[in-house]
Amino acid sequence: MVEKKMNPLVKWAIILFVLFSIILNIVLIGINTKSAPKCSAQRVQPLRDKHDQRSNVFADLTQEEYLQVQRYMLKQKELDISTNQITKPSENFLFLIDLSLPKKTEALAYLDGKGSKPVREATVVVFYGARGSIREYVVGPLPKPTYHRDVTIERYKMELPINARTVTIGEYVLLFKFIDDEVFSKLGKLMKESFDLSEDKQLNAFEQMPRGVRSGDRKTWVSFFRDMSGMYIHPVGFEVLVNHESVNASHWKVERLLYNGQYFDTVEELQQKYDAGSVKKIVYKKSDDYGSLKPRHKPLQIGPQQFYTEGKRYSISNNHVLYLDWSFAFGLSSLTGMRVFDVRFKGERIVYELSVQEAMSVYGSVTPGMILTKFLDSSIGIGRFAHELVRGVDCPYEATYVDTYRYIDTPVPVRFRNSICIFEHNMGQPLRRHFSDFFHNSYGGMVNSALVFRTITAIGNYDYMWDFIFYQSGSVEAKVHATGYISSSYMVDGSLAYGHQVADHVLGNIHTHFINFKVDVDVLGVKNVFQTKDMKYVNVSLPWMSDHYAMVPQLVENQLKTEQEAALRYGTKTPRYLHIASNNTNRWGHQRSYRLQVFSFTGDHLPESQAEERAMSWARYKVAITKHKDSEQTSSSLYSQNNIWNPAVDFSKYIEDNESIENEDLVAWVTTGFLHIPHAEDIPNTVTVGNGGGVLLRPHNYFDEDPSIHSADGVYFGPGAEESCDYNRMACLAQETCSPVLEPFTYHGFDGVMKFEDWS
Repeated sequence: MVEKKMNPLVKWAIILFVLFSIILNIVLIGINTKSAPKCSAQRVQPLRDKHDQRSNVFADLTQEEYLQVQRYMLKQKELDISTNQITKPSENFLFLIDLSLPKKTEALAYLDGKGSKPVREATVVVFYGARGSIREYVVGPLPKPTYHRDVTIERYKMELPINARTVTIGEYVLLFKFIDDEVFSKLGKLMKESFDLSEDKQLNAFEQMPRGVRSGDRKTWVSFFRDMSGMYIHPVGFEVLVNHESVNASHWKVERLLYNGQYFDTVEELQQKYDAGSVKKIVYKKSDDYGSLKPRHKPLQIGPQQFYTEGKRYSISNNHVLYLDWSFAFGLSSLTGMRVFDVRFKGERIVYELSVQEAMSVYGSVTPGMILTKFLDSSIGIGRFAHELVRGVDCPYEATYVDTYRYIDTPVPVRFRNSICIFEHNMGQPLRRHFSDFFHNSYGGMVNSALVFRTITAIGNYDYMWDFIFYQSGSVEAKVHATGYISSSYMVDGSLAYGHQVADHVLGNIHTHFINFKVDVDVLGVKNVFQTKDMKYVNVSLPWMSDHYAMVPQLVENQLKTEQEAALRYGTKTPRYLHIASNNTNRWGHQRSYRLQVFSFTGDHLPESQAEERAMSWARYKVAITKHKDSEQTSSSLYSQNNIWNPAVDFSKYIEDNESIENEDLVAWVTTGFLHIPHAEDIPNTVTVGNGGGVLLRPHNYFDEDPSIHSADGVYFGPGAEESCDYNRMACLAQETCSPVLEPFTYHGFDGVMKFEDWS
């Protein structure tokens, strides 16, 4: 075959054309890229309201206020207080400084322009190891305190024994040293052969709580785990019972030991039997790093991101937030965590206080480190462990991040950068929509954009994500999701009755999660009633055919009159509609109200026959309605964990007096949560999907129509108007495209971790 050659001129012409096309495309791409404007950092539409500086009555203490309170307390020489990070239990330690909330009547009078500003005060907790007691003080006025008042008896109606205190950093330092001196150093051969312990290799401790079986006990089973990523799922099969009831560490002692499922009365007994070969030994084997959260593969791309094309539609000034028709004040308690106050929609107060109260878990096990465990997290501090949020992961990249300061078990107030985030978010489904297929053809809908107020608290092994969500329909939601590491135990005979095996010799222990929220709803004032609504089937004759009957659903309405009637227990049939209602009516003659809709998958509550149950009696109830009292401020307390048998706050007593709840200032205490039976997919971490609960406050006849119909986010068009932008901004979105202006990625979260040394 004769090969036909291409004309050189044609060849060069093609090459030049290809080069020209490539260059032209690059230029056009560059031009188009440059022509896309940067998204406006300024909001296009003005705010609908003005910031109210009166919200500062609920603001967390500032760094300077913390310091002023600390200095004032140290000047009171008769109190003999230390602020050293490693203060011994036998000494007097200033453990906590936090905001003391104003009385509700005084706060409302001030917020509504009918009274003076309440005096700003702080609560101070001192552990008096030298005196054997705990005292709470109110210190004020801030920012320059001149007085302190002991309010211990006033608040708790009892003395607080020193063994009710939280274990401090100072006590942990002594506890770790005690274990090293009295256990590890005496079992050198066992520790090396079973756990590969050496000068540069250690075991990590995790405690059982409560610390004993009766009031006054401070006897802690300490379980040990490998020192590697996700230590909580690397148990080694060694546990020690330490009696540290005395504030003098020289009196502490080891009372029992558990090694590979076998109990021993003393360290010496274990050592002798181990050396004699009369115990079943654990032989060290290197563990896979299955607890690491380092991705198994390098990330190849970034997922979808959300940004603001016309500036943020919310505004934050100090602790006050404005978002479309919403406004609220916020704070973060070291003990109970996230809270908002004076929540208003279209200028009307809906909620006085919405706050986290307690997070509780009850575990099952055959080994002592878990068999009695009942965690009450506010006794450690829920808000205490709200560390920096990771931009683009914990919250959307363009969220607004807020710093907080805390003073709890530290020598100085500590700044936690970016520990709260606030953002408007497309929830991923329309808030409402309808496509009219029959007769009047049209489409009407509205994207579900809502404001999210979030923090995440990493309390030991578990991370709780707390969200308060404000919807354009006038609803507000409080919800929690759990993630982090499960607690685990070393598998021995009988373990599988209490969970599933999730790794080599590792049992994921069955446990409950109960979360309590305080929902102080004020519907058109503080004179409200509690109503329930549900359905029943009734057998009715048809109006046009009287001899024919049909079962038809009918509305059932009731108004509950007392606190005991309105204490709605889990495990009993409760009405599906629960309302805090005003006596005022809407246009249609119905009482204006807000509905409490609870989402929960809780396990069974601890039987009331158990001595520890009184400290968590709030978990008996799905919803409990009480008359507001300033003396009934929380459902739990700082002291519940370590004096669980004689709790300083027993929520059931709020209901015992059975006061009237008709036309009173009402508070709803809502319990939600889930049962967790750990499984293989909880390794390395439990995922948030399906692991949570919450409560939704929804308007019910509060308005005359759905308030979101007035939102500018609504979309409407009919045939022929599909491309019109008049009531459909989406039709013009392509012409309004802009590129986001992003903050650089930073992270300082490791600055706030617990330090087991004096660093002041």
